[in-house]
Amino acid sequence: MSNASSLKIKIFADGADLKGMLEMYRRPDIKGFTTNPTLMRKAGVSDYRAFAREVVAAIPDRPISFEVFSDDFAEMETQAREIARWGENVNVKIPVTNTRGEPSYALVKRLAAEGIKLNVTAIFTLDQVREVVAALDPKVPAYVSIFAGRIADTGRDPMPHMAAAKALCGSKPRAELIWASPRELLNIFHADAVGCDIITVTNDLLAKLGGVGKDLGVFSLETVKMFRDDAVKAGFKL
Repeated sequence: MSNASSLKIKIFADGADLKGMLEMYRRPDIKGFTTNPTLMRKAGVSDYRAFAREVVAAIPDRPISFEVFSDDFAEMETQAREIARWGENVNVKIPVTNTRGEPSYALVKRLAAEGIKLNVTAIFTLDQVREVVAALDPKVPAYVSIFAGRIADTGRDPMPHMAAAKALCGSKPRAELIWASPRELLNIFHADAVGCDIITVTNDLLAKLGGVGKDLGVFSLETVKMFRDDAVKAGFKL
């Protein structure tokens, strides 16, 4: 787990800051982009449509996922069709349920049957994976996005979970499995080892890729120097 160049998994940058997205776009190792309403709000986006169109104009040749935000399935469907028209490289993110816990499988099936490329998101359980995969069209590309990082936050090891999900996705050859919400750089190697197709990574974690394989003795010395420098800058005395 010390050689980033050996990774088979595709890395998608996860964020909603246009400047940061364009920085990632200049990197050939970043194969796509994802965002969501929470990231957009955090980045100060106020006009969803204008922001999305600006992103698609700036990044026309790598996959980008934009999410519907209605809680009503009929309105979700309308939003999904509009988002799908924004670009050939756009995937429409559909949450696996609405806020009442009602599954979106029927909507996923309708949209996939129309040829709309989907990114079904906020998936946690294997039952959800089964239903989502069953709803997908075998001829239409789609992403199945499991929040492995949040699963790990519950004290569960996500790797067996993701391996089982990968097997379930095998029935739809154009469905790609996403390891979403990683918590540390090592998760990229975890996701690669278990056979995930894609991992979504925020820019702060991507910044750590340069440290892969770093000599631990050198890292130790740098850490000691950091503590010493900060103590001096703070003017600490005993």
